[in-house]
Amino acid sequence: MPKILLIDDDPAFCLMLRSFLQRQGYQVETAATAAEGLRLLKNTTFDLVLTDFRLPDKDGLELLPQIRVLAEEVPVVLMTHYADIRTAVRAIKMGVFEYITKPINPDETLLVVKNALRRKAASSETTAPTALADKQFVRGRSPQAGHIEELLALVGPTHLSVIIEGESGTGKEYVARMIHAHSKRQHKPFVAIDCGALSKELAGSELFGYVKGAFTGAVKDKQGQFEAAQGGTLFLDEIGNLPYEVQVKLLRALQERKVRKLGSTVDLDVDVRVIAATNEDLVKAVANGLFREDLYHRLNEFKINLPPLRAREGDVLLFALHFLQEANQQLERQVLGFDTAAEQALLHYSWPGNLRELKNVVKRAVLLAKTAMVTVREFPAEIIADTPTQASAVADTTPPVPLDPAETDLKSVKEKNEKELILSMLERVKYNKSKAARLLNIDRKTLYNKLRLYNIDA
Repeated sequence: MPKILLIDDDPAFCLMLRSFLQRQGYQVETAATAAEGLRLLKNTTFDLVLTDFRLPDKDGLELLPQIRVLAEEVPVVLMTHYADIRTAVRAIKMGVFEYITKPINPDETLLVVKNALRRKAASSETTAPTALADKQFVRGRSPQAGHIEELLALVGPTHLSVIIEGESGTGKEYVARMIHAHSKRQHKPFVAIDCGALSKELAGSELFGYVKGAFTGAVKDKQGQFEAAQGGTLFLDEIGNLPYEVQVKLLRALQERKVRKLGSTVDLDVDVRVIAATNEDLVKAVANGLFREDLYHRLNEFKINLPPLRAREGDVLLFALHFLQEANQQLERQVLGFDTAAEQALLHYSWPGNLRELKNVVKRAVLLAKTAMVTVREFPAEIIADTPTQASAVADTTPPVPLDPAETDLKSVKEKNEKELILSMLERVKYNKSKAARLLNIDRKTLYNKLRLYNIDA
């Protein structure tokens, strides 16, 4: 019987979720604080950790590395409100298996728990070279995507270190994985690590590992990521955020192909290809003394610049449909696609968060969809507000016709869409205002103000 550790400071919520999971055949132990959860992890073996993002003594980003020290292979599922989704996505890059939004949906929660336990069981039976097969990707069709494909095929078979530049969410890890897939190291491990999520102390132990007793809490030897990637590829995401002191050790590892675990006196030989990614200007960081110039030149044997999603004409709907299929599988839904208005909204939005934002929007829309097609009512307000009115699409050569001001005034259209979205959400949650506010990503006060503004009797 799988054993789950549930960490949440809400007693009523803990009791409800614990009872639900026990009825599904799981053993569940609960903790109200991060410290209590870590104590249980130290003394008991668990198959899964379910933790709230906001705890009285720590948040999820602080807790995750400490969980990894005590239970490296145990999957972690983060529970969070919609307002923390961007942070939750960052936590996934740190190794969180998945996040669940509160108020939780029991069926969705059960599905995530089963998938996490299934992945844990599978990981113990598969080897590192098959890890790439778990990733499902779709190639873009824009000219920019074609150019990137050419570069990947060119640099992949070489042993060159690569720097991938691009805005956050443009798919830098995907590009790194494709370089690995094109290389002679493709049957060796691909290991990814987010340097932006590492403190000075944690960076050293994650990259190079440590020996038992190296510091408080080091109860056993830990393999570093360089060692884990032996013979393969190490992907260092957000390399510009790597602490300056650790940059020195990284340079030595690249030049001498040797690493030393924290607390050890013995060097380990490593054969690893390094691919680095950044959304910052490393040349400027070098000029400002924030990034070592010698390390920059050691990494910059080949550079690839990824264009933002808004500059990739023709790729938005392609990726949206791919993410819709993913969301259908994850949420056990059967949404077929996007209606015409929803497609136009996707095409006209600027996507400052790029592919990552698009994936989140589509996943949320699939969860909220009432019909077989996603409509604009399932999109966040900022996407609806950014969509041009039907009147603006009329060609200049079209003879003028009388227009209803309510249909051409942008403010009126935005208010109409917002009102419809609020009404739809209230109906979906059976007029539970707290739940509606969370799903709409606004606070209760804002929701009440809008109810008065639009004369909604709820």
